Amino acid sequence: MYFEKLMTHTQLAEGEASWRQRQNTEYLLELKTDNLLFPYRWQAGELWSINRRMPELHGGWDSQNSHIRGTFTGHWLSAAAHIYAQTQNRELKNRADFMVDEIKKCQLQNGGQWAFPIPADYVEGVKEGRSFWAPFYVCHKVMMGLLDIYLYMENPAALEIIDHASDWFVDFIGRTTRQELTEMMDLQETGGIMELWADLYGVTGVQKYLDLMRAFERPALFEPLLEGKDVLTNMHANSTIPEAHGAARAYEVTGEERYRKIVESYWDWAVTKRGMYATGGQTCGEIWTPPMRQSARLGEQNQEHCTVYNMIRLADYLYRWTGKAEYADYIERNILNGLYAQGYWNARELDSLCDPTPPDFGLVAYYLPLHAGAQKKWGSKTDHFWCCHCTLVQANSRLREFIWYRHANSVTLAQFIPSDLTEEVDGKPVQIQLRNTDLGGSCNRINETSLSIWERPNYYAYDLTVKAEEGCAFELKVRIPWWIAGKVECTVNGEKVEGCERDGYLVLNRRWQADTVHLVFPKKLTCWPLADEPNTVAFLDGPVVLAGLIGEERTLYGDIHHPETLLKPHCERAWSDWSAGWKTTGQPVNFYLKPIAQIGREQYTVYFPIEPKK
Repeated sequence: MYFEKLMTHTQLAEGEASWRQRQNTEYLLELKTDNLLFPYRWQAGELWSINRRMPELHGGWDSQNSHIRGTFTGHWLSAAAHIYAQTQNRELKNRADFMVDEIKKCQLQNGGQWAFPIPADYVEGVKEGRSFWAPFYVCHKVMMGLLDIYLYMENPAALEIIDHASDWFVDFIGRTTRQELTEMMDLQETGGIMELWADLYGVTGVQKYLDLMRAFERPALFEPLLEGKDVLTNMHANSTIPEAHGAARAYEVTGEERYRKIVESYWDWAVTKRGMYATGGQTCGEIWTPPMRQSARLGEQNQEHCTVYNMIRLADYLYRWTGKAEYADYIERNILNGLYAQGYWNARELDSLCDPTPPDFGLVAYYLPLHAGAQKKWGSKTDHFWCCHCTLVQANSRLREFIWYRHANSVTLAQFIPSDLTEEVDGKPVQIQLRNTDLGGSCNRINETSLSIWERPNYYAYDLTVKAEEGCAFELKVRIPWWIAGKVECTVNGEKVEGCERDGYLVLNRRWQADTVHLVFPKKLTCWPLADEPNTVAFLDGPVVLAGLIGEERTLYGDIHHPETLLKPHCERAWSDWSAGWKTTGQPVNFYLKPIAQIGREQYTVYFPIEPKK
């Protein structure tokens, strides 16, 4: 393993990620416990619990007529556990502990093993070739949530439930042939159940979990990948990504190179050889696009939120194994233009001055449409419960995971998300704070920042404060992002430092005690072309994809290699803050653009044909 993830030593500081974590917490607590438990109690025949306080039932995929009802509850438990580990929110802890106790009661009522919100007959039915919707997927999400409750809330009852439930699967596998299980996997999503068994083996060392992990391999996917074949084109993406997670975790708990080769081959075919849209997505209609052929797949169903989250997790596996900055680049692109663009959107407060209704809100967008005249479709809080509601609460509870990493005598900053790291290096306590540098300055008091920066900065700047009271020598590595437009500028305690650039990182090697590092990353406008239509491009401001506020495709005229001649800043400053707006210039009809993550209910267009000016 190249990198150790420092997630448990990291706390989010004030910023976009922490705001989203608060939104996430509020949403989890807004949902009623009885509603989340209803399908479990119903399945177990716990009528007293139901009739005592009949809840207003959830709709959509969590409704009682859905084959995957109760799935969201597993994600709720997982997200609550991760947030609790960071915030010690007692209300989340109390509710989660209560839900674990109630699920345990349901398990006992079901005979001591089955602990799920659907009948075991659904699994048996899929084995017989009937079309029950993804029962293994449901079981995985429930056990995943319980395992996270055990790991991050230290509730032993959650692991006991999984242990007894796993005995049902041991019995099922014992009376199911390899061919039957392979056919089941071809018929229905299994979710990340292989990864779950690998996690459990890693936590407990119990042999049955290793046996279950191997049983839930998918030969029809793994074997061709080992042979270097493309088996992804036109395949359902989010069925196969969690199976790649299973191989990744299997490699970590067994050390078998075969599993690692499967993951590397999957990434090669999913990303390296397939290419990506400017936002980082590679899918349309939930299936993988053909390699480097994206233009015909722009549509209403690009970039499923679940796929974004799960590909970030796959990139994280590879990043930890290799330390290659390209995987962290991929994670950054998909956080900024995927997770941030498809969840927890809030309209500007200022809008309420013009509109008597309160500011608008968007919970989660299943897809991120990329065709001309696109519009995001936001799901409701209790009436849809798509799979993307599930990954919404998961993703926004785990953003701290991707920031800080450790390798030997080095600490690595991978994502520029404001945070506080507490770590030990050579047995000595070290604290590192990452903050965005204030480039706006106050509009209320006279200050040098406001007086010296007249235009929107064409760079991002960060301050790192390193504290090691005893003094400590180590490497501080900072990822140099793919979008950088020039050299990193670095000062330590106000003095310019050249630093060493190595393998995509700025490396600062010194004895740290009470030091401040100031970093400046120059950025510029760039064009990201469609792989098979190179004169049709999206615009990026550094790593941020811009969307045009128009409802149709527009041809733009200018130099595709110099997009700064096509766009200019628009409404760049309000009070103490710089805005991110742009406007076309020199076109027959000009229009405005803004970051795709700021798009709410407007129609927008991302890709534009570019022709030279005549």
